Amino acid sequence: MASLTVLHYPDPRLRKKAIPVAAVDEAVRVLAQDMLETMYAEGGIGLAATQVDVQQRLVVMDLSEQRDEPLVLVNPEVLATEGAEEMQEGCLSVPGFYDTVRRAERIRFRYQTLEGEVVENETDGLFAVCFQHELDHLDGKLFIDYLSPLKRQRIKKKLEKQEKTQAQVL
Repeated sequence: MASLTVLHYPDPRLRKKAIPVAAVDEAVRVLAQDMLETMYAEGGIGLAATQVDVQQRLVVMDLSEQRDEPLVLVNPEVLATEGAEEMQEGCLSVPGFYDTVRRAERIRFRYQTLEGEVVENETDGLFAVCFQHELDHLDGKLFIDYLSPLKRQRIKKKLEKQEKTQAQVL
């Protein structure tokens, strides 16, 4: 397994849209394991393939306290939404920034497992928020896109400054 590099905003590659996974093969299984390793190392609860510059519709998540319930979602999709709720979100691609985002409160969703099983279910709470957040990544959208233009600009400037400072140190 290998740890992957997580892209940081404003990297334009984060705006690319992912294409469906055509077949779950060994390469997809290895990528999923590498993504899980990366997500755990970075302290996240979800990671989309587009965040590691792979343009495939693949997401990994683990919402468990013990970090021992990994979930791999191949070609995930939201089938229906209901209600609305606000929750504070952060993102591995926008490190150090958190803000309140309004999303659907309840979702009906579908995805394929690495074994080829199609799972369809309904959920709410943190799982629903994380699922929607990661699907946004697959469509080239970031949680900061839900914020005001002023807030986005401030975040962009701070991250660019951080990147510049880190580059000077190296």
